[in-house]
Amino acid sequence: MAEHPDALDLLLEPEDNERLRNVCGQLDEHLRLVERRLGIEISNRGSRFRLLGETGAIAAGREVLEGLYRASAEETLSPASVHLFLQDSGVDALLDKADEVPETVIKTRRGLIRPRGSNQARYVHKVLTHDINFGVGPAGTGKTYLAVACAVDALERDQIRRILLVRPAVEAGERLGFLPGDLTQKIDPYLRPLYDALYEMLGFERVHKLIERNVIEVAPLAYMRGRTLNEAFIILDEAQNTTTEQMKMFLTRLGFGSTAVITGDITQVDLPRGQTSGLRQATEILHEVEGISFTFFNARDVVRHALVQQVVQAYDRFDRERDHG
Repeated sequence: MAEHPDALDLLLEPEDNERLRNVCGQLDEHLRLVERRLGIEISNRGSRFRLLGETGAIAAGREVLEGLYRASAEETLSPASVHLFLQDSGVDALLDKADEVPETVIKTRRGLIRPRGSNQARYVHKVLTHDINFGVGPAGTGKTYLAVACAVDALERDQIRRILLVRPAVEAGERLGFLPGDLTQKIDPYLRPLYDALYEMLGFERVHKLIERNVIEVAPLAYMRGRTLNEAFIILDEAQNTTTEQMKMFLTRLGFGSTAVITGDITQVDLPRGQTSGLRQATEILHEVEGISFTFFNARDVVRHALVQQVVQAYDRFDRERDHG
């Protein structure tokens, strides 16, 4: 059975280009806020919007966009006012109506890993039952960690022969050219979250032995061209920084007995301005393809230290006060 996201087409009327610019914000920053909060993907052409995601989330997205469009006739919207609108709009009630899925426990040598919340449980279930999986959402939602856990579980049960960790070589403020070593060594520090998860599940020494035997392989995305990957578990991290050509190339590397998990945050693209993210385009092109699963995470799925929530809220208050002068 397919696990593609639901799609909803929305027309905002009456059509008014000034109000539409007001709703979308500079460089669509208001839409990115809504995406991150609700865990959906939004694209638009003029007054026509398409929302992709879980049923409850896109229903909430429709209410938010329609509400913002009504508000745009009376006021100039800002990121702070959009944030407040999301807080006061009652979208949490709609998100809570999402269907629960049976919890799947992942076994590793270091213990059991349990998904936290229905969205994580849904994600793990899809990864274990589909060959190509997309996990889209903000940092801290567990999408990469759980993908590594599924990969380790598959390796321990001899379902696969190797694990590949892949990342696009895109600069995110830091200059790769000034880092020592070849491209693999330059990109190695950026894969630290994947390494940390592997160390936790397999132990430091075993991870390095598996790397030496090429059972665990670090592969910059540029090195994937021309390969066919059989009996492998491939994790493409930071996929929002792939180009459309790179995403197509990566997806066509999949061989027999392999699983691919593509993770990223479509609101944090570091590609040159004007270049389309391969992850964003893939959600639009592939969302109805049978056998490909999509899981959209939102801000409520962030699982980190309890103080992180308070830190985020404190920064949000600071930004609101600054925006209001």
